Amino acid sequence: MLLYVDDMLVVGYNMQEINVLKRKLANSFAMKDLGAAKQILGMRITRDRKNWKLTLSQSDYIEKVLKRFNMQNAKPVSIPLATHFKLSKEACPKTQEEMAHISKVPYASAVGSLMYAKVFIRPDIAHAVRVVSRYMNNPEKEHWMSVKWILRYLRGTTNKELCFCGSNIALQGYVVVDMAGDRDNKRSTTGYVFIVGGTTVIWVSKIQCVVALSIIEAEYVVATKASNEMVWLQMFLDELGKK
Repeated sequence: MLLYVDDMLVVGYNMQEINVLKRKLANSFAMKDLGAAKQILGMRITRDRKNWKLTLSQSDYIEKVLKRFNMQNAKPVSIPLATHFKLSKEACPKTQEEMAHISKVPYASAVGSLMYAKVFIRPDIAHAVRVVSRYMNNPEKEHWMSVKWILRYLRGTTNKELCFCGSNIALQGYVVVDMAGDRDNKRSTTGYVFIVGGTTVIWVSKIQCVVALSIIEAEYVVATKASNEMVWLQMFLDELGKK
């Protein structure tokens, strides 16, 4: 049973047991049964029971975000964050004019909206959102242009979705490291992704907690973190009866 504020999902193999649980909950709480889940927390759920497929989409949510920041008619781009953006904390507003301009920019709101999409079903923007989120305290014009670039990327990929298939439960993992990619403190970036049955289920992009002195050291750090995640995933799949 998944509960988020006043939204609830109940999952199980036995429909009779699910109905018993719902009746017991309804005796204690004011509830409305909406039937099979079709939408929750901005995600649209689509089932193809015949082919054992389930898809999650946030296209409606992304459309709302684009309209909110007047990017619904923006020109799409093909990558989440372009390499010509050289972001750092040193590039902050220095004049009164620059400070006045950036104070009118909804930087934190835009990044927060992107984070919501990143966490649920958009692993493709995970790294880009992590980068721009580090400058919410004192953003500059180029930081805002980077956020708008991510929104332009979403404009062209609004309908991307996660598709889960039940035919093959094979676990795969990939790791990557960006050596000293952080221009402010020279720390490396840990990146890894895990795929179950051909679908991404875990994705991470984060700054390492130590300053690596070599690419090998940075790679050991990311391999260790990813291995811990892999062991947990294997145990979780074992609990579900999937070897």
